[in-house]
Amino acid sequence: MQLLTKTGVSSHYLIDENKVYRLVDENRRAWHAGDSQWQGRTWLNSSTIGIEVVHPGYFETESGKQWQPWSEAQIDTLLLLLQDIRYRHGLGIDSVIGHADIAPQRKTDPGPEFPWFRLAQAGLIRWPLHADIQQQQPLFERELPKPVWFQQQLKTLGYAVEQTGELDEQTRNVLAVLQMKYRPQLFDGEPDAQTAAILWSLVNQLSP
Repeated sequence: MQLLTKTGVSSHYLIDENKVYRLVDENRRAWHAGDSQWQGRTWLNSSTIGIEVVHPGYFETESGKQWQPWSEAQIDTLLLLLQDIRYRHGLGIDSVIGHADIAPQRKTDPGPEFPWFRLAQAGLIRWPLHADIQQQQPLFERELPKPVWFQQQLKTLGYAVEQTGELDEQTRNVLAVLQMKYRPQLFDGEPDAQTAAILWSLVNQLSP
């Protein structure tokens, strides 16, 4: 609370277990996004509603990052708040995004333990279709698309990724964010057939 009210960082809402604190009016700007981009829009402080959730994220150990689980109370409370905001503002299904989505070169939150699938079940985000994965993954296993294909699909979804045609660090960072969200058991940022199938399914759902 101190960080969000007494410093240069702020958010519209703060969730602590099953309690919601409204810190900034929705019609005012909160400083939660920083240098960010989504679907071509930049500096999203001015056009988004920021929600922070009290959570440790991860602990550094000798074996690497140990990501911490989220409590049911936190997620239940978050779902109610998101559904309320989406209803009142008439927002579409692609309106709920994480910090890592809008700043993949410098952020990883909410992390691989965050239950994005719960949000999909609640109709708040899209989710790769199982039938698409079954159909496309074997095809991509036979011939994996080139890096530029991955960059194009990521950009279509809304991610800020330079179209370099190379499997560079910035592309791996964005791929890792996508994997962390839709395939959290492996988020190494490496392109593979399953990641390609996930991208194919998500982009295909955007088609009219």
